[in-house]
Amino acid sequence: MSEKTAGGQGPAATDRPRRVGAAAVLCGVQGAVIAVLGGVMLVLTVTGDPDDRRQALAGAVTALALGVLPLAAGHGLWRLRRWSRGPAVIVQLLGLPVAWTLLGSGGLWPVAAVALAVSALAVLACLINPTATEALGIGPREA
Repeated sequence: MSEKTAGGQGPAATDRPRRVGAAAVLCGVQGAVIAVLGGVMLVLTVTGDPDDRRQALAGAVTALALGVLPLAAGHGLWRLRRWSRGPAVIVQLLGLPVAWTLLGSGGLWPVAAVALAVSALAVLACLINPTATEALGIGPREA
């Protein structure tokens, strides 16, 4: 991992372990899905007739804002930024209870719950791997 990119901006892309790349992509997909759901909620709020327009708008804006964290974490993981592991892990840990709650819902929500739980567990498994922590510069420091 000692190679630098041409501009000296950090590790070369070839130094990225597959597990970190997979975690980055999964975080990006999670963030994109959340942002799309927030966008749909926003469109439905503006074009529809919600019971409480303020509450619906707040929910849509919140979903859009929540989509930013996994997108940023995925981008940071892709670029092997040390800071990105914490937000990525937190997002996954928060996603597991959400998945559990969605399991009890009707319609297609249980399918979404399984997808969320599987992706969250996959990201966590990738990020606790010693190869990933080493690539991100996390771990015991040498004296």
